[in-house]
Amino acid sequence: MPPYSTSTQTLPHRRRFFNRTADGLLGAALLALSGSTATRAKERGHSPTGHPSDESGNPHYTPRARSVIQLFMNGGPSQMDLFDPKPMLTKHHGEAYFSKIAGEVENPQSAGALMQSPFKFAQHGESGMWVSDALPHLSKCTDDLALIRSMHAPSLTHEPALYKIHSGSLLPGYPSLGSWVTYGLGSENENLPAYIVLDDPRGLPINRTQNWQAGFLPPQFQGTRFRSTGSPVLDLQRGFEEPDGITQMERQFREALDGLHLETHPGQPRLQARMKAYALAARMQLSASDALDLSQESEAIHDLYGIGQEPTDSYGRRCLYARRLVERGVRFVQLFIDNQIWDNHTDLAGGLKGACERTDRPIAALLKDLKQRGLLDSTLVIWGGEFGRLPIAQLPGDKDASKAGRDHNKNAMVTWMAGGGVRGGISHGSTDDLGLAVANEPVSVEDWHATILHLLGLHHQKLAYPRNGLDERITGVSQPRVVDEILA
Repeated sequence: MPPYSTSTQTLPHRRRFFNRTADGLLGAALLALSGSTATRAKERGHSPTGHPSDESGNPHYTPRARSVIQLFMNGGPSQMDLFDPKPMLTKHHGEAYFSKIAGEVENPQSAGALMQSPFKFAQHGESGMWVSDALPHLSKCTDDLALIRSMHAPSLTHEPALYKIHSGSLLPGYPSLGSWVTYGLGSENENLPAYIVLDDPRGLPINRTQNWQAGFLPPQFQGTRFRSTGSPVLDLQRGFEEPDGITQMERQFREALDGLHLETHPGQPRLQARMKAYALAARMQLSASDALDLSQESEAIHDLYGIGQEPTDSYGRRCLYARRLVERGVRFVQLFIDNQIWDNHTDLAGGLKGACERTDRPIAALLKDLKQRGLLDSTLVIWGGEFGRLPIAQLPGDKDASKAGRDHNKNAMVTWMAGGGVRGGISHGSTDDLGLAVANEPVSVEDWHATILHLLGLHHQKLAYPRNGLDERITGVSQPRVVDEILA
């Protein structure tokens, strides 16, 4: 009679086969099997960083930054109300101008006259950088900022503009910047995702999760959402208690079976990504909870970021999480704010002030905190939206000019970078007298992407992925330039 009868009464149950009380011989066999399979997996190039085997994971040249924190300002912040003062706009306030720019207006039915900024500007820092009084905290950090006032976008509609700024394409389905960076460089911490997204608990941005998709890159390079309240990832903790050694043995055995399964199903990127995700989730059980445990921070740090205070609590928490994540080797951290608080079509004064009140203090705190910890030199912080705003008013339905806002503007927008190899206290480029369009030293989205990659030690032409006979790049087939003028 065979050791096991074919009878259902004597056939070993699957749970029994994996039982934690298995004898030492079985345990040793499982460990030996998992070890040999792990070795074969390593030979196939499945590194713990999740980097593909056909890439080295090394930068093309010495990087100036090791990680990125992207502070994305959903909606399109107004350049002439924050960083680009326009005296001529004040001088000609109330004059008709729509007929001269009719083709550049998304909502012509509500277009009004030229509108001056409701905010006051002053020069700050040794650099004398112009910043409006809507940003009282960031204005104290100007000597760390490389301000780009001559950036422009190819679309004045949110959806394609968001696709473009995040993926380099106006169409959906392309990899995001964070995915390209982690594809090129991998991770410095095998216990945390290389690309983490901290979105707002009150709502997803326009285009939702497509903002951090991997597109045609292997799926493991997609951004991983971390919740900013409660457990960072749902169902992260173990469902029952057992010795850590036993848990590790079970994981090793499952990985061994996964490796064997993968060998019989080659060329399945989704399968490989799913396996990597499960393995990473297991390693994250301690690391993720620790990274987002703000109780480890002092009261002074909480106060610096505005945590526990309104309206800064939510965004302040995410800025502090971002610092703790890059401190632990996370490569790319992306922060979104709910909906599009910078999309001030009406009530410019109140809406833009509210957006600044929620974000200004936490962002300034992040820069100061990174700097005093010696992290700013190796962390590139980037701020900006998908386009800018027009110099004319956009009137509400009742045509009340006191409630006016600004419509979208693709021809001029403002962004800044700090740390990570950029020159602080510099303002690059300029717009015309009204802030309508770039006047000199234009910076395209492709230039912006190429500059970020350059600071990370990646050449935009060499960072490519073969697809349908073409080498795909985030900069496409364009010939962008690195904005050398802002580099340290």
